[in-house]
Amino acid sequence: MKSISYQNPHSLMFHLMLLLILLVSCFCSYVSCSSHSNVSTTAITSSSLITSCLPDQTAALLQFKGEFAFIKPNFGSYYFNCPRSADPYYHADDYESYPKMKFWEKEKDCCSWDGVACNTETGKVVGLDLANSWLEGPLRSNSSLFKLHGLQRINLSFNNFSFSIIPSEFAQLSRLTYLNLSFSMFSGHIPSEISFLTHLASLDLSSFLNYDDATSLLHLRKVDFAKLVQNMTNLRYLHLHQVNISSSVPESLANLSSLTSLVLGGCSLLGNFPQNVFNLHKLEVIRVTCNYLLTGTLPEFQPSNSLTDVSLDYTKFSGKLPNSIGNLNSLSLLVLRECNFVGPLPSSIWNLSHLTHLDLSLNHIIGHVLPYTLGNLVKLTFLTLQSCQFSGEVPSSLRNLTRLEVLTTTTSELPKFQSLFLGSCNISEFPEFLKTQDQLKALDLTRNKIESEIPKWFWVIGRHLEVLFLYGNKLHGSFTIPPLFTSISYISISQNNLTGIIRKWTYLKVLDISKNNFSGTIPRWLGSSLEILNLQGNNFNGSIPHEIFTYGSTHSMMRMLDLSHNQFQGRVPQSLINCTQLQVLNLGHNQISDTFPFWLQSLSELQVLVLRSNKFFGPIWHPIMYLGFASLGTIDLSINHFSGSLPSDYFRNWGCMSKAPDGNNSDMKYLGQYKVMSNYYIPYRYSMSMINKGSEMELRKILTIFMSIDLSNNRFDGDIPSSIGKLQSLIMLNLSSNNFTGTIPSSFGNLRELESLDLSKNKLFGRIPQQLANLTFLEYLNLSHNQLTGQIPQSTQLDTFSKSSFEGNPRLCGSQVSKKCENTDTQIPFLSRDEEESENGFTWKVVVMGYGCGFVVGLVIGHLTFVNKDGKLENMDGKGLAGK
Repeated sequence: MKSISYQNPHSLMFHLMLLLILLVSCFCSYVSCSSHSNVSTTAITSSSLITSCLPDQTAALLQFKGEFAFIKPNFGSYYFNCPRSADPYYHADDYESYPKMKFWEKEKDCCSWDGVACNTETGKVVGLDLANSWLEGPLRSNSSLFKLHGLQRINLSFNNFSFSIIPSEFAQLSRLTYLNLSFSMFSGHIPSEISFLTHLASLDLSSFLNYDDATSLLHLRKVDFAKLVQNMTNLRYLHLHQVNISSSVPESLANLSSLTSLVLGGCSLLGNFPQNVFNLHKLEVIRVTCNYLLTGTLPEFQPSNSLTDVSLDYTKFSGKLPNSIGNLNSLSLLVLRECNFVGPLPSSIWNLSHLTHLDLSLNHIIGHVLPYTLGNLVKLTFLTLQSCQFSGEVPSSLRNLTRLEVLTTTTSELPKFQSLFLGSCNISEFPEFLKTQDQLKALDLTRNKIESEIPKWFWVIGRHLEVLFLYGNKLHGSFTIPPLFTSISYISISQNNLTGIIRKWTYLKVLDISKNNFSGTIPRWLGSSLEILNLQGNNFNGSIPHEIFTYGSTHSMMRMLDLSHNQFQGRVPQSLINCTQLQVLNLGHNQISDTFPFWLQSLSELQVLVLRSNKFFGPIWHPIMYLGFASLGTIDLSINHFSGSLPSDYFRNWGCMSKAPDGNNSDMKYLGQYKVMSNYYIPYRYSMSMINKGSEMELRKILTIFMSIDLSNNRFDGDIPSSIGKLQSLIMLNLSSNNFTGTIPSSFGNLRELESLDLSKNKLFGRIPQQLANLTFLEYLNLSHNQLTGQIPQSTQLDTFSKSSFEGNPRLCGSQVSKKCENTDTQIPFLSRDEEESENGFTWKVVVMGYGCGFVVGLVIGHLTFVNKDGKLENMDGKGLAGK
């Protein structure tokens, strides 16, 4: 290499300057690259660095400010569809509530604005924290938010984005490492483009439930869930609480080695949960609560496990609790309520000295009652072992638990409790230790074996009670609450042998005294504040006083009313029309004599109507008075004297039943939930009996998705309305023991959710429609004792039913009955000539002319339908499980 000789000092200085410039340039490049890779927004102290916000950043933020109004949100109690123990652990109160953007001023540097963080080297906005900032209005796809390409952190939680869809343009912010859109009134499908944000370390899209029907506002497709888990390998926090996913959990979730918090409560998950997720080394929180179809087992836990919070309540997790659970040294919360765990309780669990919350209720755990080492759990504030089959004495070490607020076992010398849940504990007498518990606000002694009277001393110490559960015992004697009980709002004493007088309580919201021995007439003041009144299965008589639905105001607050299985007479009081929020009306099994109450159609919230086994008479349709029921899901008019025919469009305006199910398991909810004691949401699970699949059964929890019609044992005549085929969500249909004539409508083939169909003991004629073969969920079928003819459709779902489903139709033939068909090779379900005139005037000739073209078109449509179903397989499976 040729050497360079500097004879001229100016030349030397020149080259030295070039070298210095080069070094400075490299250093600046290094600093710039480092700032882009660093998520920290800490300012870099240097006089040469930019210290103010760039003009285009200021303009974008001000435009973003102008897109919203500033109105303080009122979220109320619409967070959760799970019991208290399954609530998320973050709330709007976690963030200071005020309109941050309202105070942004153009004259000031945007990097000094509240909620804005900048990279002070580049002047670009890198962080935006507007949680609980009163934003109201839709977040649109053209929002100026998406002009801020340098954003790395966004928190827009607890705002009101007016049920708008989450814009897919979030994917343009490729540098995001933190995205929190939780509980901000977004709705619809989460865009698949979210999975493109591969740098995300924290993603929270948790959602409220729909105000009206408690269904999820947000939905995440199965394929997008899988992509999200597969692409976001840097995730540390994944929170999708109450986002409707309706699919299994991908095995690849166990590959997220950085994951520390996983919250998937109320997501309608199904299938088997990947066991390896529990042993992710950094995982601290795992909450998959209220996924009622999710199965799984617990693994052997390693000593290096970091778990602090495990909540699996209201799932189908099963198996034994491993003894290695004692390795979870950091565990503070363990909630396994209402799962399917079995076997002995591992003794190692009492070594978990950090536990504050332990709930093992409603499992099948057995063994000796709590060991003396229970006293090690000195941090416990919540302990409930309801329905666990323990034996032996309660240890005195229980006294060490001085922080305990909620307990499910009885003992002596305990602190003052506000809540005691002692359900299903095999208690045989009223607990004496309650004499010292004069601060109780909630007491649960349900499903025990108490056969005594309620002691008089209880009415002295219980004056602060707000909630009293005594149902499912053998209590007898008089139940008469003294006037001192002014705070009580929820009473359930059903399934006992109690008698007494119903007193007036000012603040009472729920009164369930069903299945006892109360008698007499209903007090006229009773409905003043009640939202639920259940008097089912007593000996009440007389007429139903109309005053209970108008007392104190023009509109009653009543939501559920069950007066069934009594001896009420007279007519249905028309003042019921004031109960504008009424969801359930059950007057079945009484002596009520009246015409059909057409005015009930104006109750837009009515979901369950039962008039079964009374003396109702006359038509249930009138050309002027009949409008239809918008929200009705269950109607039972059986065993009455209703008569007349129904027009073909009778069911046209039954909106709720007409909605096609979408396989969304979040629809699997029950009626009723009440907030008491400021903290607890106490569910009310309404139950009733009905004829389903040929047998009377007790529905202990009424699913709002259970759609049923029972018009059996009346005097209806004429054709079965063809509009019944519009009720796509119908699960049970019983029209038996009437005088219906005509053919079975082919529109029945549209009832794809139908599980039980009873058309027996009518005067139906003609062939069985081939379309019934479409009813793949059908488990019970009774077409017996009609005048049906021709061949029973072969090689279909109908092959699975026995002879009893078709007997009493001597002109039927097929493999299911004794009469065999002739010319079986050419059997096509056409009408015979004496049946050829349909109600629309078409003849069999017209049907034949269209048969060839229809066959080809049917093949094409059938193929498209198959492809569509295959693409939504998870929805089909979910619905099938829900329906069964």
